[in-house]
Amino acid sequence: MKHIQSRDNPFFKELKRLAQSGRERRKTGRTLLDGIHLITAYETAVGSVENLAVSESGLERAEICDFIAGREAVLLSDALFREVGVVDHPSGIMAVAEPPAGGKAPDGAADTVLLDGLQDPGNVGTLLRTAAAAGFRQVLLAPDCAAPWSPKVLRAGQGAHFVIDIFEDADLASFLKSYAGTAAVTCLEGAQSLFEARWEGPVAWVFGSEGLGVRPEVAAAAKLRIRIPMPGQVESLNVGAAAAVCLFETLRRRLA
Repeated sequence: MKHIQSRDNPFFKELKRLAQSGRERRKTGRTLLDGIHLITAYETAVGSVENLAVSESGLERAEICDFIAGREAVLLSDALFREVGVVDHPSGIMAVAEPPAGGKAPDGAADTVLLDGLQDPGNVGTLLRTAAAAGFRQVLLAPDCAAPWSPKVLRAGQGAHFVIDIFEDADLASFLKSYAGTAAVTCLEGAQSLFEARWEGPVAWVFGSEGLGVRPEVAAAAKLRIRIPMPGQVESLNVGAAAAVCLFETLRRRLA
């Protein structure tokens, strides 16, 4: 196993660029996966990763040793592994991989989640994970959202990226105007209670940033305006929690 301890090593420099630069990820068509769970999810759904790297302390863990047994891997000093900065609390193992190939257009008649202006990587990853868990298989992100294939979003998604279709830089208003099902947006003004509203067929849920909400032109393209009843003494929910309520209410009705 090659042991890297120098910041001048080309492979270390490549890892650092992939971790920190969206431009580098777009140019190379590669990203970084942190943790055995995420790497395993990728290899199950997509195929083998390109390269594996482990930290010195990671190599002391039986789980990581068992995982890399019989596979090629590069050993990084703990200092270099931390410096790559994939996530705040690195797992001790990371991989270089290509995101799944895209190319197809969004399905205008499928259950869909649309994200407008969500810039926090943790929120975006959590919403992708929630959408996948609730049975939604398509997510569209407006251009001002956090990059879905960044390492931090991937870590928060915990493998959801590999079982749903993700469309970046999407024109949300245009998609909603031609959507064959019911488009629903969470808001306060002129909104119905989630538990009283009615809809049939596929649904497209639109969620905006906690600070600004959904842009007016996107909200105007939605047919159904929804609020989540909150009898408790709080004003709002985190966008991840609000999305979970709406998506699993959709699932509950489908299973009823």
